[in-house]
Amino acid sequence: TVLIEFDMPHEHYHKWYSPRLSRDIEVLAFGTQGYPVILFPTSMGHYYENKDFKLIESASWFIDNGFVKIYCPDGIDEISWYNKSIHPADRVKNHIWYDMMIMEELVPLAQRETGVSRVATAGCSFGGYHATNFGFRHPEVTKYIFNMGAAFDIRDQLDGYYDDNVYFNNPPDYMPQAQNPFFADMFVILGTGTHDMCWDANVKMSGILERKGIHHWLDVRKNAPHDWPIWREMFPHYLSLIK
Repeated sequence: TVLIEFDMPHEHYHKWYSPRLSRDIEVLAFGTQGYPVILFPTSMGHYYENKDFKLIESASWFIDNGFVKIYCPDGIDEISWYNKSIHPADRVKNHIWYDMMIMEELVPLAQRETGVSRVATAGCSFGGYHATNFGFRHPEVTKYIFNMGAAFDIRDQLDGYYDDNVYFNNPPDYMPQAQNPFFADMFVILGTGTHDMCWDANVKMSGILERKGIHHWLDVRKNAPHDWPIWREMFPHYLSLIK
């Protein structure tokens, strides 16, 4: 693994060869200690996106004071969900390899560095899909899910194709039936706004979680759009709720 310190205080660059993805993976980490937060990029975004759009800067107080350590992994949407050059079944399979990389490579790194066994996942827009799907697939290592303008239904990316792999990576489909003792002490935030195209999706997800008894907060902000300025307001607010 390559570890390089960067220009922001407490910023670290990790790079390693991922045997699950058969390629290098890059991660920016921010902080020296605190609760581990895995922050996914938006559609086809990369590991530096959340820094470039100042989401990291919005959380700087929590980072600088040692309350959180944030890990920003690279995305591989261009070879999975958005890869129209391969069969939809293979798009899903590529995503499953990514899920395995997060679970078996990044989460252990975060656990080692922070001493915390269950991470938080977070993301804006399509990053919220990743945060939610990973968290609900792996509640034994995920305690918090923080979404900002998230989308949850992956079927639009698959040209009408459907199989068991799609089902088990589509939270609106599998969550109504899912059972796991770790759901009992999870806390999920569904952040959206009345001008957010994903508002309805968040209302529907809130209904699913309500019926399952999963502790969550549907945070609907008046006149808030689907855009970075509101996500920069939401993110530090949500981090402040980590116990």
